[in-house]
Amino acid sequence: MTNTVPADGSVLPFPSTESASTAGFTLAESTHQRRVENPRLPADAPNILIVLLDDVGFGLSDVVGGEVSTPAFRRVAEQGLAYNTFHTTSICSPTRAALLTGRNHHRVHSGTIAERAVDWDGYTGVIGKDTATVAEVLQHYGYTTAAFGKWHNSPATETTAMGPFDRWPTGHGFDYFYGFIAGETSQWEPRLYENLNPIEPPHDENYHLSEDLADRAISWLGRHESFAPDRPFLMYWAPGAAHGPHHIFGEWADKYAGRFDTGWDDYRERVFARQKERGWIPATAQLTPRADSMQGWAEVPEAQRPFQRRLMEVFAGFVEHVDVQVGRILDEMDRLGKTENTIVFYIFGDNGSSAEGQKGSISELLAQNNIPVTVEEQLAALERLGGLTALGTPKTDNMYHAGWAWAGNTPFHHTKLVASHFGGTRNPMAVSWPRRITPDGAMRTQFHHVNDIVPTLYEILGIPHPTVVDGHEQKPMDGVSMAYTFDHPNQATRKTVQYFENSASRGIYSDGWFACAFGPFVPWDTPGTAQRLANWDADTEPWELYHLDEDFSQADDLAATHPGKLAELKALFKEVSRDNLVWPIGAGLWLRIHPEDRVASPYTKWRFDGTCTRMPEFTAPGLGRQDSHVVIALTVPESASGVVYSLGGFSGGVTLFLDAGVLVYEYNMLIIDRFQARSAVPVAPGAHVITVDTAFSSPQPMAPATVTLEVDGSEVATVVVARTVPAAFTASETFGVGVDLGSPVSPDYFDRRPFRFSGTIASVDVEVFPPGSRTPAVDGPSATGG
Repeated sequence: MTNTVPADGSVLPFPSTESASTAGFTLAESTHQRRVENPRLPADAPNILIVLLDDVGFGLSDVVGGEVSTPAFRRVAEQGLAYNTFHTTSICSPTRAALLTGRNHHRVHSGTIAERAVDWDGYTGVIGKDTATVAEVLQHYGYTTAAFGKWHNSPATETTAMGPFDRWPTGHGFDYFYGFIAGETSQWEPRLYENLNPIEPPHDENYHLSEDLADRAISWLGRHESFAPDRPFLMYWAPGAAHGPHHIFGEWADKYAGRFDTGWDDYRERVFARQKERGWIPATAQLTPRADSMQGWAEVPEAQRPFQRRLMEVFAGFVEHVDVQVGRILDEMDRLGKTENTIVFYIFGDNGSSAEGQKGSISELLAQNNIPVTVEEQLAALERLGGLTALGTPKTDNMYHAGWAWAGNTPFHHTKLVASHFGGTRNPMAVSWPRRITPDGAMRTQFHHVNDIVPTLYEILGIPHPTVVDGHEQKPMDGVSMAYTFDHPNQATRKTVQYFENSASRGIYSDGWFACAFGPFVPWDTPGTAQRLANWDADTEPWELYHLDEDFSQADDLAATHPGKLAELKALFKEVSRDNLVWPIGAGLWLRIHPEDRVASPYTKWRFDGTCTRMPEFTAPGLGRQDSHVVIALTVPESASGVVYSLGGFSGGVTLFLDAGVLVYEYNMLIIDRFQARSAVPVAPGAHVITVDTAFSSPQPMAPATVTLEVDGSEVATVVVARTVPAAFTASETFGVGVDLGSPVSPDYFDRRPFRFSGTIASVDVEVFPPGSRTPAVDGPSATGG
């Protein structure tokens, strides 16, 4: 039978190779010959290493002129080429989706992060089978593939032990995965998976996630050398660093003690001068001013400055530390003799530095929840944890002041989450490949985007963009190959149009011009979002215009003097954005003003037993965020201790536990406030029924709630939670019964974590109710967990 599948790679998988043997009725009538698979790649196909750091901007690395040591980034740049006009999407999941597929982020339904997915086509958070990842394609060509670190491209409701798993890394073409599925995690107690299996890291003072990820990558390279040395590999190494929380060993932060004492405004001036000296920006580039709404260093009270300085020292140590781990992987490739024929893309950030720390924070989920809080409140809570020495430890989820993020994006306007200006979207990149690329010291200045990496790889390998993969017709590529830049530093860019959009911040590049609108969302002032949105009109909002061929940093707005060009680009944006599923503009902001529509389980009732652990918060009951009734049947031994159930971590959550028999409920309001209810006497040994009833005073965000504890029908404690969390306690912590895995919710058992319950839990029945209602939902489905 003749195979009708073409063998040119346009349709994957390739057709099966026909047998070279003949089968007769008997062995004597048969011939045997092993079939020979047709080579799909040239014999010298390169290995591929893609390194993607997180939340680090253009003005941080000492290679670029910043003040954070990055020896591995320097090593790649000096062995290869450096790019100063490379762009991301301004936000995590979208950049990763565009990087892995070669398409624009909305076209692959990733217009915002997975946790903020909404049901407009460009924002569902589901990478379709019609946009296969580079790993899926290269698997068909014989590559071994592995991903390490942050994934953040699976729907938040599909991350439980029941899957489905086709949208996890191993379902998107990676043979091996070791890392975390969510957008962030603790560096000390990360919520890890190896392939589909949950992994608990040690509670070890020497453990750090970045080091673990490097160890695992090095081990994988060793296995590859042992089992498949003749096959090329694709490694995607995307650590959590330096996304919040900023966690690092004290000695790494101490390396930067005193380096940032004069503040972010002065830092910008120093870095800007060095960027020119080192040729990373043109001599004609201008330093853009700080936004009027962002606090200047001179405005920071003297009493708060030690806090702000230490936050930046911790961050700098965090960045240097993760770069050193990249160096360890590069060293291993040297040792194995792989460096010569490995193409390395070192992308220094998936977006610009992040302003989500607002004015400096010990609990960065405050910004995600739009909760207003003062620096004084932060400092008071920090003092209870031990003062400045607690920054960077498991007891804080610290992020630095937005001013440091702005400084880290020198010389550009603004920060991460801003798609209209390059502070959010322009990241340094270095590419090395000793067998093919000869370093020439010339900066590559062509305008390119993260969606161009995949087309570059396909051109290097000489393979087509497939039209069908695993039975699914493929959308065309949006990216264009950058391979022409390897030998031609001064050739004009081949990227003619590229749009940008995130949370209504938007822009469009076309043949050296850039038009943009900032939108109503200010990353360094998230509590003001609702008010600004109420006064925002996308049709009448003013736009800016820049001629990038003459204005590297978007310093000279030409909107008033070139209205015709501006009108042309605005019309182009409207056309391109519609085609790319960007509409409605601002969809990424929906959950900030409508937290009731957050991604959540469809269930209203659950039954758990003592085997239920690691249920991600976004799939778990909304305990602490909505009215609920919990009934626990358990047997209590003498002086019982341990967690009955918990949701969240030290950065925020709820927990019910016994401590020497005393029943305790704690509501951890993102470290800033903690509310406890304690029984006056210990629970007697024996079988009991405990109930936890939570009633909110109103359906409004952050409304107070009353929590009542009963044992066998008798009230034993109550507490009023004065301020509650509307959206999420954490990004990656979980719900569990009988134990508090990961980061512990309460400091009362921090040193005893995971604080397993010493008795027996027969069942935990949970029911949640619609906002503002204490009657059970009639039509909601139910679930049994265990």
